[in-house]
Amino acid sequence: MLERAQELLRKYYGYPTFKAGQAKVITSILQGNDTLAIMPTGAGKSVCFQIPALWFTGVTLVISPLISLMKDQVDGLNSLGIAATFINSSLDSAEAARRIGNAGRGAYKLLYVAPERLETERFCRLIETLEVSFVAIDEAHCVSQWGHDFRPSYRAIAPFINGLPRRPVIGAFTATATEEIKRDIVNLLTLTAPNIYVTGFNRENLSLEVARGVNKKDFVLKYVKANQGRSGIIYAATRKEVDNLYDFLQAHGYLCGKYHAGLSEAERKNNHEAFIHDDKPVMVATNAFGMGIDKSNVRYVLHYNMPKNMEAYYQEAGRAGRDGERSECILLFAPQDILLQKYLIEQTTLSPDRKANEYKKLQAVVDYCHTPRCLRKYILEYFGEEDVPAECGNCGNCNDDSEMTDITIEAQKIFSCIIRTRERYGASLIAEVLKGSRSKKVLQLGFDRLSTHGLLQDYTLQEIRDLINLLIAEDYLKLTEGEYPVVKLGRKGLAVLKNREKVWQKRTERKPEAPVDSSLFEALRKLRKEIAGREKVPPYVVFADSTLRELSECRPTDERAMLSVKGVGEIKFSRYGAEFLQVIRQYVIGQGEEQPRDDPGENVIPDNAADVPSHVVSLHMYREGASLAEIAQKRNLKVVTVQDHLVRCGLEGYDVQWDSLIPPQYEELILAKAGQLGTGKLKPLKEALPDEVDYIAIKAVLCKHKLISKGRNPLEKVVL
Repeated sequence: MLERAQELLRKYYGYPTFKAGQAKVITSILQGNDTLAIMPTGAGKSVCFQIPALWFTGVTLVISPLISLMKDQVDGLNSLGIAATFINSSLDSAEAARRIGNAGRGAYKLLYVAPERLETERFCRLIETLEVSFVAIDEAHCVSQWGHDFRPSYRAIAPFINGLPRRPVIGAFTATATEEIKRDIVNLLTLTAPNIYVTGFNRENLSLEVARGVNKKDFVLKYVKANQGRSGIIYAATRKEVDNLYDFLQAHGYLCGKYHAGLSEAERKNNHEAFIHDDKPVMVATNAFGMGIDKSNVRYVLHYNMPKNMEAYYQEAGRAGRDGERSECILLFAPQDILLQKYLIEQTTLSPDRKANEYKKLQAVVDYCHTPRCLRKYILEYFGEEDVPAECGNCGNCNDDSEMTDITIEAQKIFSCIIRTRERYGASLIAEVLKGSRSKKVLQLGFDRLSTHGLLQDYTLQEIRDLINLLIAEDYLKLTEGEYPVVKLGRKGLAVLKNREKVWQKRTERKPEAPVDSSLFEALRKLRKEIAGREKVPPYVVFADSTLRELSECRPTDERAMLSVKGVGEIKFSRYGAEFLQVIRQYVIGQGEEQPRDDPGENVIPDNAADVPSHVVSLHMYREGASLAEIAQKRNLKVVTVQDHLVRCGLEGYDVQWDSLIPPQYEELILAKAGQLGTGKLKPLKEALPDEVDYIAIKAVLCKHKLISKGRNPLEKVVL
């Protein structure tokens, strides 16, 4: 079953194996089980319902929240040779009926609909004429009122399914869900004994950072300038903020679009299309520019204001790097952001319980903005992951090499002040007392007579508030819930007061890195843009950035080699392969390369072997049938050096036959462990595998399945 599913993946999508977690979800669905899959943005949720749609005999109904998302996914499927269409408010009733009729005659495998459509009697009658084998519910968290994007229309899904002549298999998919929301999804969508898979929330390719105390407009201007030509989203909290930032960037000559609910439908649509097609690389938007973004090559997401909760933040930030390429997510924090979000909560008509829940979620984001610990660890633990490494090496806090400062004395002064004010006041008043303020409230309460009054007078009020927020984020202090939270001493804080623990702080410093693209990569991007314009589809529908990057590194010059590149399937090669090969061949000739980069090893080593790099000599001997030990002995090298020669050849595009180095019974296990543990370091992989699996087997599997690439080779620093 899984083998056939992988054949479909290779044929239509051009990938040799499923991403981590996909295989389990797809197998569960193909076995006829209701399934809930919680997978981070970019982990390949869509494939988990598109592959079963190709497998099942009838039609797959995909319930999707936004018109733009439907169109993007249908365009993408049609470009792969998969018949799909959508029905939404952009169509009149006659066209909708025609498409449903065509679906009944087998013209489509996937039919996308909005949840609101399920409440219309005419639509339900038409759907009863179809053989609906599978219903896929995208953004399933919208069914829960405790989620960050509750949509009442999602409550119509369960009655609709129950009204079908035959109950189909149900798949529910979302990027983020707490335990409470998971329970709601299962109950409110009436899933029957579902298999639940949480594939992990980690997005290793995303660099996370919080920038505190910066001039936001200056930061954005410098960042956009340093990243010209790269696609990015800048989120702001209000329409007014979006308009101001949009005008600011336009005035400085940067092409950008804007998106918020105050614009006309035509304006939103035109700006969305311009962004998707790379005509306007930067989009400034409120969270209204949300789940409809299926663009794979967004290289950065900046949050101009702090978002309202971690679920919203991680979903919005996760729109960067869906193609797996390195991307940046930077949150610009200012204390006013907290007041703005509290104001927005108070303007809602939520029940008191819902408001209290929103304040609790908001505090989690405030803590994220102030924690000195690994940002990735904070996020993963927020979503319930356990045994998360203390450092990720790819966030602003982990990469900050500034010295740690002992702030135990300052912390003790803050704790003492909180105790002396009887744990009855908020952070702002505590900061005023410590600063030595003689404000009306401080004097009325008599706090100017406290021994802690003015203990931190050399600090600014904002610096004191930042210290308090850091102590809250690190659980030394705790807050009550509500609009006006009270600061109380936590268990860890008591230990510090008794001199049993110390408190440390470090200040983060941003070190921007300007990307450099190769000339071939840019030439391939230009060709992709031309093809996209010709076919009226977004550029990423032709090929993802990650595929272009691999093409520019491997430089294939024939069909066989190009089909081995991830993201190049048979259908796409038949449509676009010749044009891309022509550009690559012209580049190779222009560089004076005498042989194709995709299979350089076919050339015989010349008589003057000194002209041939040492690692290529090892590859040639290996191809002639010599074992690694024999090569090492003949060349007076260590076996590990010969291993690394082969790895280097693989990374440079040479054709290396890896199978002889891989115990066949362990290949799938190595892949599975690599999916779980990542490929950044080999030692954890080695320790998680049977003793008979040696390092070269692990390296061979990683190279064979292209889980490492030139320029990002973890083997180089770990084992070479």
